[in-house]
Amino acid sequence: MKPTPIKRILAVLAVLLVLVLLMATLAQAAPISVVDDRGRTVTLAHPPERIVSLLPSLTETVCALGACERLVGVDRYSNWPAQVVRLPVVGGGLDPNIEAIVALRPDVVLMATSSRAQAQLESLGVKVVALEPKTHADVQRVLGKVGQVLGVADAQQVWRVIDAGVQAAAQSVPASARGTRVYFEVNSGPYAAGPSSFIGETLARLGARNIVPAALGPFPKLNPEFVVRADPDLIMVGARSAEGLTARPGWSQMRALRDGRLCRFDAAQSDVLIRPGPRMAEAARLMATCLTDKAPSKEVRR
Repeated sequence: MKPTPIKRILAVLAVLLVLVLLMATLAQAAPISVVDDRGRTVTLAHPPERIVSLLPSLTETVCALGACERLVGVDRYSNWPAQVVRLPVVGGGLDPNIEAIVALRPDVVLMATSSRAQAQLESLGVKVVALEPKTHADVQRVLGKVGQVLGVADAQQVWRVIDAGVQAAAQSVPASARGTRVYFEVNSGPYAAGPSSFIGETLARLGARNIVPAALGPFPKLNPEFVVRADPDLIMVGARSAEGLTARPGWSQMRALRDGRLCRFDAAQSDVLIRPGPRMAEAARLMATCLTDKAPSKEVRR
């Protein structure tokens, strides 16, 4: 008795399903090699199931790629998404607890290139991938690298969502706010966000002008008198730093402070703003709202 067409179709589908499952199994079993930001090739026998992250933006990237459950330890500053707060804390990027990290038996440790833990962990046989996102292009690249490590097929879809969100924020800024001269203070050094930083790039996409010269680098420490002389139209700053601004010599006379053109960001908002990772679109929306609400009219700008 000949098989019916339906039975033949089902047989073909069954074979295809077996092939797909076999390919998926082989893909999971295949070694993974990635070149990190030190230029080193790191090879993993399989996609890691136990990950330690020593940089908040990398922690958020792992979670954005759907692998939060693979994290077994994080640095003290990783606090988003909420589920990572319950994980063991293993110090920070500059002062990691090596013993605690090794005890977690990680398949890989993700960290900044500036972290002091690299050589010691590698000497103990721990795999390390060092990545340092500093610009928008870096964030896109790091998403791809972490996606490679995780074995995630289309990590760039996350970037496309981020980029579209930043563009939407830019389109929300009224024409009257474009060209506003902005001083963005990262912390009270005062350290500022320069044009070449990821924050500076976002400001530029929103149509703002940065008072910091590009030649000073991404996050320069400024002479406070420089900011007074630049007399920005608008200041963006964390709430803690904002408390002492008017006490700085000459700052109380700046038009932005005198006229209340200051955006204070709380601790949670500041985390969003200063982390080059999956929440950059949210950061762009915060800055766009600030520009929309606080930018002076073109008539009163310098």
